[in-house]
Amino acid sequence: MVQAAPNGGTNGGTPSQPDYSAFEGTRAVNERQRFDTDALSAWLAQHVDGFAGPLTLEQFAGGQSNPTFKLITPQRSYVMRAKPGPAAKLLPSAHAVEREYRVMHALADTDVPVAKMLALCEDESVIGRAFYVMEFVEGRVLWNQSLPGLTSDERGAIYDEMNRVIAALHSVDVTAIGLADYGKPGNYFARQIGRWSKQYQASETEPIDAMQRLIEWLPQHMPDDTDAHVSIVHGDYRLDNLIFHPHEPRVLAVLDWELSTLGDPLADFAYHCMAWHVDPAQFRGIAGLDWAALGIPDEAHYVERYCKRTGFEIRGDWNFYLAYNMFRIAAILQGIMKRVVDGTASSAQALDAGKRARPMAELAWHYAQKVR
Repeated sequence: MVQAAPNGGTNGGTPSQPDYSAFEGTRAVNERQRFDTDALSAWLAQHVDGFAGPLTLEQFAGGQSNPTFKLITPQRSYVMRAKPGPAAKLLPSAHAVEREYRVMHALADTDVPVAKMLALCEDESVIGRAFYVMEFVEGRVLWNQSLPGLTSDERGAIYDEMNRVIAALHSVDVTAIGLADYGKPGNYFARQIGRWSKQYQASETEPIDAMQRLIEWLPQHMPDDTDAHVSIVHGDYRLDNLIFHPHEPRVLAVLDWELSTLGDPLADFAYHCMAWHVDPAQFRGIAGLDWAALGIPDEAHYVERYCKRTGFEIRGDWNFYLAYNMFRIAAILQGIMKRVVDGTASSAQALDAGKRARPMAELAWHYAQKVR
């Protein structure tokens, strides 16, 4: 999906430090993820216009959750996202590649840039798992949020474009594009906190005290969402899940829609704003940097720009939104650690990512204690 510049970031919700994304830096296909290439090629010939082999496969080096493959033919390249191999023990509601396909297909004619969807296969008898195929988009994946090597003006333009695209996403009329049933209505925080509490408990490999505190604390401090706007929420919107034009500060495609649903856009935007609060020495963020010197807006101005574009107002305490998102990421990181323990992790960097569950949970509890 991307022919990237030599920088990127990890996939699957983890803000840890490896310098490539799920959509750049290929390698031989991991032994646990191998499947019948001939069967795939035969299926593609029937379902993808213009497909012609011979087909060779490479696996993108990143990707903690759904393995991502580059499909190479003499004429063109494609990208395939698949559920993990048959040996993987899948958590409930995780690895929903068919939802990724549906949301990107629906967004194709909106102001939200996405890769073109080419085919979805839910028949696991073809290669042993569900998968979808999309176009390969040429561009840059920028993993370091301080954007080294760019000028101050270029950094500012990149951040403004990120802001524009997430505002565009949250402004999409879900009914008009056929996604009114893409998530359950109402009680967004209650449902999400319940979901990630269960996911954490199902994947716990050692007790994390901060997670237990948050599981009890979060439901008692949710903002009132009675009149909350409902939009498509990406769930993992951050710099390295975007493909930028090779030379312009313009997003060509938003990647990794696995966590997308309908919900509170402010929760989704707050996840994106976590970058201003996490230490770049431990997580991928910009906390403590000289934003003015870099040309990066401070969080207050970034939030103001988003609110002006969307017409939304922040409800409740911003620290709750941050604590909630850090809790959610800690649960995701713990899920990666569980796959490490089970021997089914799809990335060589999974152990490093999994070890970050505890410090992320502790950071979440720190922000929870700031809530008035």
